[in-house]
Amino acid sequence: MTKFLLAVHVIAAIVAIGPVTVAASMFPPAARKVLEAPDDTSALATTRLLHRICQVYAVAGVVVPVFGFATASDMGVLGDTWLIVSIALTALAAVVLAALVLPRQSAILEGAVQGGTVDRAATARLAMFTGIFNLLWATVTVLMIIRPGSTTGA
Repeated sequence: MTKFLLAVHVIAAIVAIGPVTVAASMFPPAARKVLEAPDDTSALATTRLLHRICQVYAVAGVVVPVFGFATASDMGVLGDTWLIVSIALTALAAVVLAALVLPRQSAILEGAVQGGTVDRAATARLAMFTGIFNLLWATVTVLMIIRPGSTTGA
C-alpha cells in the first residue's frame, strides 16, 4: 500500500504543483506585455489563462499533502523532523500562493481589464512572491528526495 500511496503522492505533486509553479512564473512577464501593449487582446487572454491555471491547479494541489500524510502514516514517519519541516514549508507555500500570489494576479488582471493599465512594480512584487513560492516547493522536493534515514542511500 505504501508504494501505491507514494506513487499517487508523487504523481499528484507533478501534475498539480508543476503547472502552478510554471504558470505563476509566466504570469508576471505576460502581465508586463499587457503593460507594453494594452490593446493586445492575446496578451490579456494569456494572463487570464495563466491565472486560471494557477487557480484550478492550486485547488487540485490539495491532494498532494493528503496523499503525503497517508504515505507518511503508512511509513510510520509522521514524527520525523524532515517530515515536520516539509509539512511546515508546504503550509507556508500554500499561504504564499493563497494570500500573496493569487490575489495579486487577480488585482493585476482587474487593473488590465478596467483601466487597461498594469503596474510594473506590482508585477515585480508578484514575481518575487512567485519565486518564494517556487523556492519553498523546491526545498520540500529536495527534503522528500534526500530525507534522513532514506532507504535510497542518498
